[in-house]
Amino acid sequence: MAYDYGMTRIVGGTGAVEASWPWMVSLQHPWIRNLGHFCGGSLITADWVLTAAHCFDKFHNITMMYVVIGATQLSQPGPGAVVRNVKQVVIHQYYSPVDYSYDIALLQLDYPVLCSPYIQLACVADPALRVSELYNCWIAGWGYTTARSQQEPDRLQEAKVQLIDVQLCNSSSWYAGAVHTHNLCAGYPQGLIDTCQGDSGGPLMCQDNNAEYWWVIGITSFGYGCAREMRPGVYTSTQHFYDWIEYNMHAHAIESTS
Repeated sequence: MAYDYGMTRIVGGTGAVEASWPWMVSLQHPWIRNLGHFCGGSLITADWVLTAAHCFDKFHNITMMYVVIGATQLSQPGPGAVVRNVKQVVIHQYYSPVDYSYDIALLQLDYPVLCSPYIQLACVADPALRVSELYNCWIAGWGYTTARSQQEPDRLQEAKVQLIDVQLCNSSSWYAGAVHTHNLCAGYPQGLIDTCQGDSGGPLMCQDNNAEYWWVIGITSFGYGCAREMRPGVYTSTQHFYDWIEYNMHAHAIESTS
């Protein structure tokens, strides 16, 4: 079975209200047609973005990349948006483009950003968080809005999803073993709402059950098609890689200043 891995976009979603997901960023490259967008990401510190490793399969030259932060509509980013270049990309040492295992990367901006109503930092799910108990979960991205369409939306799309038990997700009539232990599945058994091409690297977000704030619990990684029955979106679990994220941000920040 050929997996339609990679570059994934929201199907069955609606346009997001301005500044509703203020940690959401767009990774862009001048060679990409239309708006230049090729992947999403989450701002987790003033100068680090969490995204998917497979976003860099096609693009190795980071000097041409740029990151748009604080925008909802890409053609009119608005006064709250800022653009940064990329200082470095740290890809997980075990990442495999064959099966999308360890599909996680950190991207350092060339210059930190200031928080504002349009730009806020995401909370990364820590090891103590009971992720499976979270129920108000959403995906967002600028990816394709139908599996067949090649036209990307200008406005950020969002959709509510359900977390799906990984054992069910990995069962024979679903993904049949293609889901890794460090993945999460989210969507609906019947399909219809899902991430798709162009959403890759963007967040799977759940609201804390006892508070207003949100957790980024997953990174959009892969799926078989978009919004198909028993083929929900598969995400890299940020909780699983919490220590890797913390360690690499500190280690590489020290390298870049020394």
